[in-house]
Amino acid sequence: MSKRNELPVLLASLALTGAFIGVGAWWVGNKITGNPTSITRTVTADGVTQLTLLGDTFSGYSTFRNEAFNATLKEAGIEIDYADEFDQALRAEQLAKGNADLIVTTLDQYLQQQPQGKIIGLLDRTVGADAVVLNSKKYPELNSLLDLNKVQAQAGGQLSIAYAVDTPSEYLALVLDTRFDAFNLSDFELKPVAEASEAWALMQDPNENIAIAVLWEPYVTQARQQGYTVVLSSEDAPNAIVDVIVASDRVIDANPNVLSTLLENYYRRIDANARDATQLQTQVAEDGNLSVSDSAAIINGIDFFTATETKTWFQDGTLDRRIKATAAVLALSNRLSAIPADETSLYTDQFVTAAADNTQTLIELVRADNPELAEKLEGKSNTVTAAPAISASDIQQAPDIGNLQVRGQVSFGTGSANLTPEGKETLSQLAQEINEFNQQTVAVRVIGHTSRTGSAALNQTLSQQRASVVVNTLKGYGVTLNILPEGKGFSEPLANTDPTDAKNQRTEIRLVRVN
Repeated sequence: MSKRNELPVLLASLALTGAFIGVGAWWVGNKITGNPTSITRTVTADGVTQLTLLGDTFSGYSTFRNEAFNATLKEAGIEIDYADEFDQALRAEQLAKGNADLIVTTLDQYLQQQPQGKIIGLLDRTVGADAVVLNSKKYPELNSLLDLNKVQAQAGGQLSIAYAVDTPSEYLALVLDTRFDAFNLSDFELKPVAEASEAWALMQDPNENIAIAVLWEPYVTQARQQGYTVVLSSEDAPNAIVDVIVASDRVIDANPNVLSTLLENYYRRIDANARDATQLQTQVAEDGNLSVSDSAAIINGIDFFTATETKTWFQDGTLDRRIKATAAVLALSNRLSAIPADETSLYTDQFVTAAADNTQTLIELVRADNPELAEKLEGKSNTVTAAPAISASDIQQAPDIGNLQVRGQVSFGTGSANLTPEGKETLSQLAQEINEFNQQTVAVRVIGHTSRTGSAALNQTLSQQRASVVVNTLKGYGVTLNILPEGKGFSEPLANTDPTDAKNQRTEIRLVRVN
């Protein structure tokens, strides 16, 4: 995605010195404490309320920097002072001290930094604008996460991973670390940088041993065009990266009407962009000094929330589930000490109501003549109702992404295909993680293996039966992705393991790309 962070590499390195404590041990963002400075927002002679908003140069925030939008906002009695603060901890601290009224940030950073404020609106989610890119040009055998160990051995040295710190790139790296088997950040030399252009430059440098770079647009598109492999993107996990707007507790208490007016005007602008995307493309191009093609790539990778969709997320539990899933990744990465006990205390829907009512009125006006636009405004165009029909052979031949990390044991009774209670509990949890992925772009192969005891025919049958039981159980727990059972018998024992060892009795949950 367009630039989230443009701090010099030196500053990023200095920040990382305090953020990284040895391999696998990560700094946990602490809640900003203390009494905020009590200040009153400046109200000019003509009754305009001035609000300070801290963010960065991400294109998804470009509306708040747009002259036309700010002129409209001023007519409604609000003036936004938008400023860049690339340090996420300082952004939260300024909110706590009363030096800022609002911040825009990602949901994962909101949970880590714990600013003294609530989420009052949802801005966007990326659907392909952020991606994990494999350096398959330097390492031709590196085509999926499954190939990392082999390439590591052949390289004869430690591989590296490059990503921009305190951005969605770093969060995607954490998703890989916590969700995929055989991928551990501690196995890599970390190459933290300030922003994605630097990670992209490192990957192209023949003197660097970068195996993976986590990038955003327009560098994702450039990587594809130049023959690099995009193994996982935010399109494959479309709700992983969500941007939010946060208001300080002080402003929520003192100026609720101002916040309602702000959101009403913001979402009206988003509704206009839904009707005419050229306005948004021009806005993003001018804001980031980008070419038309680069701005188009950025827009194609971002879904902007409408007011109606935001209100729905607030009220139907979707945001609660998103908070839990994000917090789980952060907790497993030692970035968060605990999952929030009450997700509903972190946001409020009171300020989006008027905006949602406006959007609903527009929906009713256009539904008969333009049902597609009505669906966009409702957010239904982003909802997938069914996985595409894909044959078993297509799933088997689809490019691998990697094996999901299974927490617990997918265990069966001895010599049988009956799941143990522990096995059912493991699959129940795994089903929730699988459903985080996009059923339009990702499918699942469930691969059963046995140890080399008994006849090959018996073990082939048993492995197929067990894989089928796992598939049916996952479907019973609500998995909607295309999912295929495969039995391998004892034909693929673990490396450096006796074929008769019980460790070979295992179930792989492999994600593959099907778009």
